[in-house]
Amino acid sequence: MNIFFSCVGGVGIGPLMEIANDAGYHVAGSDLVESLMTEELRKKDIVINIGPQDGVFLQARHHDRPIDWFVYSSALAEDNPELVLAKKLGIKTTKRDEFLSYVINDKNLKLIAVAGTHGKTTTTSMLVWTLQQLNIPISYSIGTTLKFGPSGRFNPKSEYFIYECDEFDHNFLHYSPYLALLTSIDFDHPDTYHTEADYQQAFQQFAMNSNRVITWSDQHAELFKDMPNTTILGPQQVNSGLALSGECNRRNATLVQVALNELGIDQNTNDILIHFPGTDRRFEKLAEGLYSDYGHHPVEIAATLQLAHELSDHVVLVYQPHQNIRQHNIRNQYTTQFELAETIFWLPTYLTREDPNLPILSPEELIQNITNKDHVIVADFNDSLWNEVQKMRAEGKLVLFMGAGKIDGWLRDNLAKSI
Repeated sequence: MNIFFSCVGGVGIGPLMEIANDAGYHVAGSDLVESLMTEELRKKDIVINIGPQDGVFLQARHHDRPIDWFVYSSALAEDNPELVLAKKLGIKTTKRDEFLSYVINDKNLKLIAVAGTHGKTTTTSMLVWTLQQLNIPISYSIGTTLKFGPSGRFNPKSEYFIYECDEFDHNFLHYSPYLALLTSIDFDHPDTYHTEADYQQAFQQFAMNSNRVITWSDQHAELFKDMPNTTILGPQQVNSGLALSGECNRRNATLVQVALNELGIDQNTNDILIHFPGTDRRFEKLAEGLYSDYGHHPVEIAATLQLAHELSDHVVLVYQPHQNIRQHNIRNQYTTQFELAETIFWLPTYLTREDPNLPILSPEELIQNITNKDHVIVADFNDSLWNEVQKMRAEGKLVLFMGAGKIDGWLRDNLAKSI
């Protein structure tokens, strides 16, 4: 089968392309710009075209070897020339969920899906890392680049497929997991779910679609209390004996250990988990006193600052909000989450998939309810900000960059120039 992937630089499509390549399919793909994900794909000699997605590359590939399936990201516009051309050529076109379901069913794999508003990337990565250290063959897909392997892998000897199963665009409702792990439920993705009730009902449906579910009692347990297929863990069950920084990491690791027991893997994994190398963009250490994190929800901010504060009494946060439409929904939730940061540099909101009818909220509007707003400095991506960051690092402070937009790329570019 010949498959073309569009938007391969994203952490949804990129790992899927790796899996297809491992499974023996002929693959090629495109994206507008290079990324950490495209760098990873190139290391496998996978053919990628970077530049305008005008259909020229797709047409040439189809002429040389007819394309059977065009797999594209939810971020791709319906009038994208590649997508329009693929339909015109009669190529099957779907989003990633249908193709991944095909692979899972075709290879007779048992799906272990990790879902949740926060923590799913780290939990999925911890589960993959642990199973690898136990020498258990697995296939998997994780929504980030990793320090210990590719983001996506197909192993013909595997019984299980481990999947970071996200809720955006209702992606996770297209699967029937053998085992599902629910890390957290806090209203998010207002561009997909109009109300918090819609969001919660989607997670409830996901649980109903699953054979077995493991979650936490503080994550809307009332949604699952009548489901006999669900194990609900209480806070007293967090494995406090794990020498991992951050309460969020100890919870994620505990969820992994309970899942392994559920699968009949009865081994002590404490030593494995405390050596978990982490993932890119999840409290990733880039240099001494300098970290990058993908978090952009108030709950994620509080959890990551708690982790940072276990390492330093002097934490500085550089924060870029993500999506104006999301800010309209969470602006009133920005309250006490920032109290563990002694200084906060607040950047303009990263705009993507926006409602043109919504006014752009300014930093001043977003910080109104923050309890320590006198510690907030409205900033921008410029030399002044970088000089302040360098000064604070020189003073021995921990500087944490958080956000899902351009903030990470800007940070890495400036760090590379300063070395």
